Amino acid sequence: MALRKEEITRKLLHLFALLMPAGIFYLPRFGVHDAVPIGILAFLVIGSIAVESLRFRIPAVQKIFFVCFGHLLRQEEDKKVTGSTYVIAAALICSLIFINHKYISFMVLTLFILGDAIAAIVGLSVGRIKIGKKSLEGSSACFAMCMILFYALFPYLPWLLDTDPCPWHGKIPLSVAAVSSLSITIFELIPLRITNKLTINDNLAVPIITGGIMLLMERLI
Repeated sequence: MALRKEEITRKLLHLFALLMPAGIFYLPRFGVHDAVPIGILAFLVIGSIAVESLRFRIPAVQKIFFVCFGHLLRQEEDKKVTGSTYVIAAALICSLIFINHKYISFMVLTLFILGDAIAAIVGLSVGRIKIGKKSLEGSSACFAMCMILFYALFPYLPWLLDTDPCPWHGKIPLSVAAVSSLSITIFELIPLRITNKLTINDNLAVPIITGGIMLLMERLI
């Protein structure tokens, strides 16, 4: 499958989603109460769900939505909730579950947003070995991107790995980085199918699952 200009634009716009993990972690560092980023995310989730609901029920809203965002939608999103709504919901849930471990929210959301973007771009441009609807090349790029973030970005960000309650003192153990990167890669690749008719969207599930794995490993190591 060829890489379309629309897909590139879609992934570049998704980079704005990095404002969510940045807000979750850094706003409280500057004296903003924890409830503020959570409240903002809750507002965005409610707003996104309202827009999605209206566009499915009211043709006029659907028409306006497609005029504004139609060129960014995948074919299956014409009649389904968009991936961006799930990403915002994942950010909200992570901010609540890991409220005392904000560095985990920051890392898993950043890993997923950038890993998913590079997986799509590489997979659609050079992917040859197919695994379901995705490709081995795209998944390999996702894993590589996650490992790069663990060792070329996260250790150099202010406060992220050297402030309580983070136990890693500036450097993440290789086992944590490798398992977390593998979690992002595998769950982004394989559909999380509950039943034949129910599949959990990876944009929602992957950051939460990986955050749980990271927290578990933190306590075991």
